[in-house]
Amino acid sequence: MGQQRTRRWAAALAACSIALGVAACGDEEEEAPGAGASTPAATSTTPPEKFAADTTMGKLQKKGEITIGVKYDVPPFGFKNPSTGDIEGFDIDFGKAVADALGVKPKYIEAISDNRIPFITDGTADLILSTMTINEERVKEINFTDPYFIAKGRILQKKGGDIGGVEDLAGKRVCTALGSTYEETLKKEAPKAKLRLVDSYSECLELVQNGGVDAVSTDDVILTGMIIQDDSLELVEGEELTTEPYGGGLKKGDTEFTEFLNGVLEKYESDGRWKAAYQKWLGQYTGEKAEPPTQTLEDVVPAA
Repeated sequence: MGQQRTRRWAAALAACSIALGVAACGDEEEEAPGAGASTPAATSTTPPEKFAADTTMGKLQKKGEITIGVKYDVPPFGFKNPSTGDIEGFDIDFGKAVADALGVKPKYIEAISDNRIPFITDGTADLILSTMTINEERVKEINFTDPYFIAKGRILQKKGGDIGGVEDLAGKRVCTALGSTYEETLKKEAPKAKLRLVDSYSECLELVQNGGVDAVSTDDVILTGMIIQDDSLELVEGEELTTEPYGGGLKKGDTEFTEFLNGVLEKYESDGRWKAAYQKWLGQYTGEKAEPPTQTLEDVVPAA
């Protein structure tokens, strides 16, 4: 079932000719921003800096590879294309920018919500780009980059459902990912909801499709990916539950690597690559425009 859902997503992308770098969906005369490797904003042309051997950057350059933990089942941020076997999405594009800035190859591994921090602390991954929200508890365990995307917490249900807001979740079966921020948010905001905690959001999608749960709660962009795969689903109208600033996760105390990553992010946002990635993976489906986040890590968690 999971592969069938991802295949539907891949088919949607193919229909819009993203993978081929040609016309965007709904506009046959304009090339989709960021759609092809030849798009000016798609890659950085700055030669990689050579870093000292005792820094994380220098060690990665010597190795020739950076291991990045990403989602494999959360389009449009990270998913495995069943047609090609490639890992694709918004987070993956930013990961490529980091690898390019180092002059190394990116190696992507699957990082679900519950193992993202362990992967950093035990050295399994050098960097996590896995729709991970920056919050006070997490900054005690790992370092974060400045936010590279701001999501909003929402609720998804089948069209025609009777959920109108968080207050209607009492007694409802609600799915979210184990280890996500929504595990605690729902316990606080909807204490009478019947939580179903799973390892991955693809499981939540399957559960809401087959009636195993009444709703799914997570970031709006993740839920939008579910709707693109299945148009019998809808976002519940009403106020957002939360604001979710996504940050790149890395080993606690590695100040030099954090500064390097923030420098990559600043350039990625200023030279048009962020906007190109947004249009490629989200904008053409939602019809909405967006600007890169202006917040710093200190704006999100002042004591960080």
